[in-house]
Amino acid sequence: MKIPNHKHKKTNNTKYPKSNFPNRFRYYCFVILGLFVICNLLLGISLGGCASKTETTLKKATVKKGNILAQLPTTGVVIPRNNLEIKPPVAGRIEQVLVDEGQRVHKGEIVAWMSSSERAALLDAARAKGPAELEYWQDVYKPAPIIAPLDGFITKRNMQPGQFFSQSDNVLVMADILIVEAQVDETDIGRIKSDQKAAIVLDAYPDQKIPGHVEKIAYQSDTINNVTIYRVDLLPESVPPFFRSGMSATVNFMMDERENVLTLPINAIKKMGGRSYAFVQENGKIKAVQVQTGLENNENLELVSGLTEGQEVIIPTTKIAQDALQQNQSRGGPFNFLGGGRRRN
Repeated sequence: MKIPNHKHKKTNNTKYPKSNFPNRFRYYCFVILGLFVICNLLLGISLGGCASKTETTLKKATVKKGNILAQLPTTGVVIPRNNLEIKPPVAGRIEQVLVDEGQRVHKGEIVAWMSSSERAALLDAARAKGPAELEYWQDVYKPAPIIAPLDGFITKRNMQPGQFFSQSDNVLVMADILIVEAQVDETDIGRIKSDQKAAIVLDAYPDQKIPGHVEKIAYQSDTINNVTIYRVDLLPESVPPFFRSGMSATVNFMMDERENVLTLPINAIKKMGGRSYAFVQENGKIKAVQVQTGLENNENLELVSGLTEGQEVIIPTTKIAQDALQQNQSRGGPFNFLGGGRRRN
């Protein structure tokens, strides 16, 4: 019986180093967690700084005395009030034109001379025979005048000397005065009256405000883009020289005016549930105050009650208004109509 020789048995005694992966994993977790905490702290400090900065840069307005002018804006276009096309009295040739575009003329004034077709043919034949023959027939056979039918100015000149025209052609176009035709929505036409004052601003001259008044309100409506409108003619107090037919304009109808009343910018007031509120700061906190307003326009409004002259108010953002309303609601203030609030004991 042989005894096994263990000396020659191969055994694997190589020792592998013990893994330290768990220790590294815990290390990285602690590092990530620390960075997360630091980021949160920095973010909190940043937001806190922004919040304090927002609080220190609140926009404010002061209740002041002033005038309020309410207006109804709409669009319009410059047109001639009476646009008249002038046709020649006879068919023939234009001999002389005495006016130009933009020139003012009076009723009965001669604006051009023309020869009838027969006179034009006779003069051409006499011209071929010599100056004496031409002068004779020019004196015997007088030209026909073209006369202005009304006081006004020339808006278009279609003729030049030497041109031939029939009696159906337009040789001149004239108008008595330039006005502005405004388009007023049917929902607003009841607020427009005859002789009502208005301010006209041309798109081409936005810095020029031209006073005028309502001259005529149309009885027949028009439909433009499925909207019913009425055309309202406005007569400028004085037509400026830069007025041109076809220019676009903005018309502001003067609705009402208040003088020496308390005023605030319109963005200082929030309207909710049929009520109006201003926002004041007391002891570092913003509080909503119910106010009564009157006349208003696109910039300012009249303050009837609730605040006094010189009092400072906050121009509220949406968040400021919501926070103030919720605070008043929780105290059982005048905002209970919003719902969800109960009086605290």
